[in-house]
Amino acid sequence: MRALVVAEFYPRADDPVLGVWAHEQAKAARDAGAQIEVAVLQRVIPPAATPRTQMAPAALKLARHPRRLQLDGITVTYVPFASPPRWRSYGSWGAWAAPPLALALKLIRRRFAYDVVHAHNAVPAADALLRARERAPLVISEHGADIFHTAVEHEAGRRAAAAAFARARIVLANSAGIADAARELGAQTTRVVHLGTDLPGAPEQRHEGLTLATVAHLVARKRHADVLRAIWLLRERRPGIRYHVIGDGPERGALEALAAELGLRERVRFHGQLEHSGAVREARRCSLFVMPSVDEAFGVAYVEAMAGRVPAIGALGEPGPAEIVAAGGGLRQVAPGDVTALADAIAEMTHDTRTLTELGIEARATVERAFTWPACGAATLAAYEDAVRT
Repeated sequence: MRALVVAEFYPRADDPVLGVWAHEQAKAARDAGAQIEVAVLQRVIPPAATPRTQMAPAALKLARHPRRLQLDGITVTYVPFASPPRWRSYGSWGAWAAPPLALALKLIRRRFAYDVVHAHNAVPAADALLRARERAPLVISEHGADIFHTAVEHEAGRRAAAAAFARARIVLANSAGIADAARELGAQTTRVVHLGTDLPGAPEQRHEGLTLATVAHLVARKRHADVLRAIWLLRERRPGIRYHVIGDGPERGALEALAAELGLRERVRFHGQLEHSGAVREARRCSLFVMPSVDEAFGVAYVEAMAGRVPAIGALGEPGPAEIVAAGGGLRQVAPGDVTALADAIAEMTHDTRTLTELGIEARATVERAFTWPACGAATLAAYEDAVRT
């Protein structure tokens, strides 16, 4: 079975963390027995948030990115395309990416006669494949972006997502909630395939004292600010608590200012973006993983921490945390935006060493049961085979 993976978010020479979950799934499918190549839709115009003085160097860097790389033994072809600004036109980016993708597919097919194409998200990847007149059976992995953002914010995106879902042989959803939403948008056949994580042997050496961790892009929906405010509420009950913020993004300045305003400057460490394995290792050195985020289709960061026997907190009403809770223990849910409830959950879960240890054991067992890369790889390969037979 030969599969061509097409994705917008995928590790790159200058950003090895971007879309690392897509690469891990590709590796898992390969290890399960599939032959895999990847085509990455790489927009060559820097994001609008790039400072004006850095726009030219950023554009030059994108232009000079290698057209082909070997990542962990997988051939990855980068397909450059241009498009208008994201906020105005993201729903139609598939149309902009389709012409260069069509040319790239011809070249790839000459050396790699793939049986199936696997798009990560309907927009822009699956939409671009359909516009490029790709005829191989289509599998789409839906990670929530089409559901929570593209179809809501862009009418063209809603139409493109619905058309892609209708054409897909199988839509792989990362949680049951996302599968339901994909069917509402036109998917005919859906299947839940969980992303996974590695299962480390001995636990990482923990930081001294009580430490919280969040591994996420610093954007408002991840709700780091709620964690900071919860720590302030716990300043007397848990006076030694520390918070490790792992990741970077547009909210960093505001979060640093909030930490200072709350008098938490000495308790919070902003690590910035770490290499993926380093970010996972740092989270596993902490006592508790806390990410009360919204629009959370799955949240692989939860299970990465939990695999290291670190219990976690997520938000109620979100498909990802609900999926993890359904699989077993080790993760608690609190109402999004309820800082008092978040503080109480942190206090309860960190009541004593025994409580944390027991919750960590439950967390590890949940991951072993439902969220490993070998299981993900086997399920992905089965979907490829079923898509070809359909």
